[in-house]
Amino acid sequence: MRYWPRRSTWLQILFWGAFWVFVPVVLLGNWENPERVMVRSAVVLTGIILTIWLNVEVFIPRLYFDKKQALYILLCTLLIVGLVLLVSWDGAPWAEYFKRPRTAPPPSRPPNLAFKYIATAMPYFTALIGSSLFEVARYANQKEREAAELRGEKLEAELKFLRSQINPHFLFNALNNIYALMMAQSQRAPEMLLKLSAILRYMLYDCKAERVPLSKEIAYLRHLVDLYQLKDSRGLNIELDLDESRPHLYIAPLLLVPFVENAFKHSHIEDRQSGWICIRLHTGDNHLVFEVSNSIPQTAHAKDEVGGIGLSNVRRQLELVYPEQHVLDICTKDNAFHAHLYINLRQEQAPIVSSSVPS
Repeated sequence: MRYWPRRSTWLQILFWGAFWVFVPVVLLGNWENPERVMVRSAVVLTGIILTIWLNVEVFIPRLYFDKKQALYILLCTLLIVGLVLLVSWDGAPWAEYFKRPRTAPPPSRPPNLAFKYIATAMPYFTALIGSSLFEVARYANQKEREAAELRGEKLEAELKFLRSQINPHFLFNALNNIYALMMAQSQRAPEMLLKLSAILRYMLYDCKAERVPLSKEIAYLRHLVDLYQLKDSRGLNIELDLDESRPHLYIAPLLLVPFVENAFKHSHIEDRQSGWICIRLHTGDNHLVFEVSNSIPQTAHAKDEVGGIGLSNVRRQLELVYPEQHVLDICTKDNAFHAHLYINLRQEQAPIVSSSVPS
C-alpha cells in the first residue's frame, strides 16, 4: 500500500475539494464571519481528503478489485457514517461553527435531523461515488490496454513462429542440385547459387518487416520455382504467370510461399507424364488474386514431412494479418488440387521500412 497518493488521487481531491468547499462559499457569499467559513471549509475538506484517499488507495485496490465487494460497501458505509457523526458531534472543537449563527432568524419549524445528516454526508458521499467511478474506469482502461498489448505481443510471436518454419528439405535438395551443377561445370551453377542466396536473404532479413513490396515476394517465388526445376534437367511441367505490373503494392512476407511448397510436395511433379503445377498471380489497384493448382497422383507416394508451415497454418496467418480482408478457397476437382486466394491490399499502400542486410 502506498502512503503517498498518486497524481490522479490528488486531482480528484482537488476537484471534489473545490466543488464542496470553494464553490459553495462563492455562491453563498457567507463572508460576514470569515472564521466560521474557514473552519467549516477545513473540516469538510479534511473529510473529503480522508474519503478519497481511503477509497482510492486502500478500499478499491484491496477490496473491490480483490472481489470483496460486500466488505468494500460495508467499510465505505461505516466511513461515511463515521464522518457524519464526527462532524455533527456537539463536543467537537468545530461544533459551534456548524450551528446556526445567532444573528440568523429562528426557523419556522423544528429542523429535520434526517435532512441535516443527509446534507452533512453529501460532500463525502459524492466524493466517494465520484472517485469510485473514476478509479473503476481508469482500471478498466488500463486492463484494456494491457490486454491489447498482450494480444499484440501474442500475435507478433505467433507470426514470427509461422514465418520461421523454413523447409530444410528444400534447402538440402537445392544445395545438392547446385553441387551437382558445379561438379558438371554447368554455367548455371553461379546463377542458381545467387538465387539460393537471395532466398535466404529474403527469409532471414527482409521478412523481419511487417510488410514487404509485392515485387520481393514475386522474386522469391520465381527463385523458388527455378531451384525446384533443378530436379530434372529436361524441365518440369510448371506454368508460371506472375503479374509484376504493380510493384508498389505491399504484402505480408512469405504469405504465398506455402501454397507453392504444397504444390511441389503433393503433385508428384517428378512424373513428367502426369505431374503438373500451375501458378498464377494477378493484381488490381488494391488487391491480388493468387491461384495455385497441381495434379494429384493416382497412387500415394511418400514425401518428406519435415519443414513447411502447412495450409492450415496459412489460414491462421491470414486470419491474423488480414482479418475480414481475404477469401481463401481450397478444393479438389477433376483429379487436381486448387487453391484460390484473394487479398484486399487497400491498407498496404504505404511502404514499410524493412531491416537492412548487415555487411
